[in-house]
Amino acid sequence: MIDFIRKDGRAFDQIRSCKITPHFLEHNPGSVLMEMGSTKVICSATMEDKVPFFLRNSNQGWLTAEYSMLPSSTPHRIQREIGSVRHGRSVEIQRLIGRSLRMAFDLKKFKEKTIVVDCDVIQADGGTRTASITGAYVAICLAIHHHMGPSFGADRQIASVSIGKVDHMILLDLNYEEDVRAALDINLIMDNQGAIIEIQGTGEKEPFNRKELEEVLDLGQKGIQELLEIQQTVIQQALKSK
Repeated sequence: MIDFIRKDGRAFDQIRSCKITPHFLEHNPGSVLMEMGSTKVICSATMEDKVPFFLRNSNQGWLTAEYSMLPSSTPHRIQREIGSVRHGRSVEIQRLIGRSLRMAFDLKKFKEKTIVVDCDVIQADGGTRTASITGAYVAICLAIHHHMGPSFGADRQIASVSIGKVDHMILLDLNYEEDVRAALDINLIMDNQGAIIEIQGTGEKEPFNRKELEEVLDLGQKGIQELLEIQQTVIQQALKSK
C-alpha cells in the first residue's frame, strides 16, 4: 500500500496541496480563499447584531452557514441558487457546515450576535463540503478577532477531510475523479484533541466492515492533523500582519 501512487501523483495517505489565503475579500476581514487541490471555496464570516427568534432575550449568540456553488464551478453549468430557492444537496451541506462549526465556539460568548459564514464554491474538484468547513473555521476566527478582540477565541479547533475506497484502496482526500468511482465515501470532521464531531459516510457500491472504518478514521485523523497545523499557521500569520 505504501508504494501505491494515484493518478495525480499522491500517495494513498496524502492530502492535496492546501492553501488558505486570509483577508481575501477587501470588504470583509473575516474571509479566506480555501484551496484544496483544484477545489476553491471563498469562505466569509459576517457578524450581525441579531439572533434567531428562538434565542431572543437568551443572552446567547448563534452561528449559521450558507453554501452554494457558482454555476460555472463544474465542467457543466449548474443552476444558480437564488434567495430561498436551494437545492436539496446545498441545504444538507450548509446544515452540516453550521452544526460542525457551532461545536468549535462557546455561543454564549457572542451574546446576542449571529455569525453567518458563507461558503461559495468557485471551482469544484471534490471535497467541497470538507474544504468549506476547514476554510470557514479560519474565516470565523478572523472575524471574531476583528469584531470582538483576541480574548474571544475558539474553544476547539476543527477541520474536515474526505476518505474513500477506490479500486479496493482506502484513499485520503478524494478529488472528483476518485469520488465518482468510490465504493466507500466518508466525510470526517474532528477537533484538535482527536475527538470526532461528525462522520458522514455510506457504502456507495458495497457495504464496508469495521476494520475498514477504523482504517478510514486513522487515515482521516492524519489528514485532519495536517490541516489543523495549516489553519493555525495561517491564523497566526494573519493576525500578526494586522
